[in-house]
Amino acid sequence: MKRIGIIGGGISGLAAAFYLERARRSGVALHYTLFEATQRLGGVVRTERLDGCLVEGGPDSFLTDKQAAATLCRDLGIEDQLIGSNDAQRKTFILIKDRLVPIPEGLQFLVPTRIVPALTTPLFSATTKLRMAKEYFARPRRTEEDESAAQFVERHFGPEMVERLADPLLAGVYGGEAARLSARAVLPRFVEMEARHGSLSRALLAARRRMSANGAARPIFTSLRDGMQQLVDRVTAQLDPSALRLGVSVRAVGREQGQWLVLQQDGSVERFDFLVLAVPAYVAGALLRTAHPPLAKLLSAVPYSSSVTVALGYDAAAFDARPEGKLPQGFGFLIPHGARKRMLACTLVHNKFPHRAPEDRLLLRVFLGGSRDEAVLALDDEEIVRTVRRELWEILSLGTEPCFTRVYRWPRAMAQYEVGHLARVAEIEGLRAELPGLALAGNAYRGIGVPDCIRSGRDAAEEIIKSGDRVIC
Repeated sequence: MKRIGIIGGGISGLAAAFYLERARRSGVALHYTLFEATQRLGGVVRTERLDGCLVEGGPDSFLTDKQAAATLCRDLGIEDQLIGSNDAQRKTFILIKDRLVPIPEGLQFLVPTRIVPALTTPLFSATTKLRMAKEYFARPRRTEEDESAAQFVERHFGPEMVERLADPLLAGVYGGEAARLSARAVLPRFVEMEARHGSLSRALLAARRRMSANGAARPIFTSLRDGMQQLVDRVTAQLDPSALRLGVSVRAVGREQGQWLVLQQDGSVERFDFLVLAVPAYVAGALLRTAHPPLAKLLSAVPYSSSVTVALGYDAAAFDARPEGKLPQGFGFLIPHGARKRMLACTLVHNKFPHRAPEDRLLLRVFLGGSRDEAVLALDDEEIVRTVRRELWEILSLGTEPCFTRVYRWPRAMAQYEVGHLARVAEIEGLRAELPGLALAGNAYRGIGVPDCIRSGRDAAEEIIKSGDRVIC
């Protein structure tokens, strides 16, 4: 019988445990144990009900196009609980010179696919609009060299596109800076388009024509009816309760006589044939410091950023008579670094997922932190809320007293895919092969979203299941 240890009870570790449990129930001879240092499973996935609102502390959804999360929901029997974002309200604003300017229609992430909105938007200057027009005629460019996302976008559309769109978008998704993030790691689809087509606009227009021929477009975001916590709870309910070790810290891991040794904080040791490290890379590095110093050093070098999420609920009736008018109709807004705000972004949850707030409530989620502002974590909750409310007043004239606020802190939670990231991952995978029976899962390698983490955990489980009597390499 294979004995498998899983360290980390976030969504990656839970996915690994679920697919191992499913194999066990189908007759595969295995036993797994999952170690989680805290008293709760799910990591950054956390949903609460406050004042009738469904509040997400971490990710509120996942990209529909990435299938691993929807596949897990189907495997769990909760596919009927999947819901799409309210894309009829899918408008995003950028704060430019103290006013919110909508991202023009047809702009797919960073790339214009409709001429008139791109030419008439006040978001970009005439110089940038001319760059957009010229980009349509760009020739294919192939290179194996990595560059920053800022360099990549600037080559196509100029520096203003970086400042006003690429940087705030990537700060919102990765908590990082476009000037440091790797284009090949965070914009792989665009890098491939450039190699094949040259022009990103021309490539996306062709892709859009193909999608139109295939029927109605799907919503860009997908979530669950009772929040993302519903996924965690359903996975947990499927696992063997005796296999879950909550509140158990692991001090180190090592190898002895072909087995993995897991040294717990209380000094006890357990042996396993296989080991899944579903923890942040810096934690994996600390655990492997003795077992494999070169791999530990590489893992420990993966940079991370921290984030703070603030939920604010408001009485909708208080907005009916506001002289400033109602809140914007859209998914929310992004704030460029040059605007000199602590806020990075704000989601208008009652528009994006209307069912998460009753009709008499408006629900906002504000994001702070990132690689430029780690210091925000040192503030207490009251100061963070004061900061958010002050900036919401400056941006939206929103001085209404919230019905509730909730602050969520996520220290060192977002892996930063900086320039050279894919080369580092390849080196990590090469060194991992020197440690039979070891698998790595999580957001530090090939994707930071919920589907990416689920896929990494599932792949680790499938690698172990398919290994037969051999250990994985």
